Amino acid sequence: MNTTSAIILFTNEDYMLPCMNKQLLGLECTGCGIQRAAVLLLHGEFTEAFKMYPAIYPLIVLFGFLVLNSFITIKHENKISIFLMITTVSTILINYILKFI
Repeated sequence: MNTTSAIILFTNEDYMLPCMNKQLLGLECTGCGIQRAAVLLLHGEFTEAFKMYPAIYPLIVLFGFLVLNSFITIKHENKISIFLMITTVSTILINYILKFI
C-alpha cells in the first residue's frame, strides 16, 4: 500500500474507529474528536480541526519535538519535553471539562 492510498483510506470517514466509551457509556472520552481533527488537518481545514479537538496542535508539536530529539541532541531537552507534555495534557483536560459545561 503506497502513501497516497493510505492517506485516502485514512481520510475516508467510513473507516474511522468508533469511540467505545461513547457507545457503551454515552460519554465522550478525552480523545473523542482526534481522528476527525486529523482528517480535517489533512484536508487543510486548520480552524475546523482546532474546533473539533483543540489539543491537536500541542500533540503535533510534542510528537514533532520527540521525533526531532531522537535524531539530534537538543539542549534542555528534558525541560522542553516536560513543558510540552504538561501543555498537551492540560489542553486535553481543559477541553474535556469544557465539553460538560
